[in-house]
Amino acid sequence: MYAIVDIAGKQFRAEENKILKVPYLHQEVGELVEFDNVLLMGDEKETKIGNPLVKDAKVSAKILEHGRDKKVIVWKKKRRKGYQVKRGHRQNFTRIQIENIV
Repeated sequence: MYAIVDIAGKQFRAEENKILKVPYLHQEVGELVEFDNVLLMGDEKETKIGNPLVKDAKVSAKILEHGRDKKVIVWKKKRRKGYQVKRGHRQNFTRIQIENIV
C-alpha cells in the first residue's frame, strides 16, 4: 500500500518502512508523528483519490534524525554594471521512516 502525503507543503510518496527526507519538523528524534493530509491512497486493487483529502486516512512515521543539507549557492549578477553577489545557505531537514498507513 502507498499514499501521497502533504508534509510541510511538499508532496511525498509514502510506503511502509520507506525512509524519506522531508523539510524540518519540530519534534524530537524517536517520536512518532502522524500526518493526516493524505491526498491519495492506493494498492494493487483500488485507488482512493481525495477531494482534496482522503477521509479518515493517516500516515504515521518515526523521526530518525535531523540534519542539514548540502550548501546551495545563490549567484546574482547584473550585466555591464559590475554587480555580483555570491551567497549560500544550508537547509534543515528531518529523516523519517514510515511506520504504517491507515
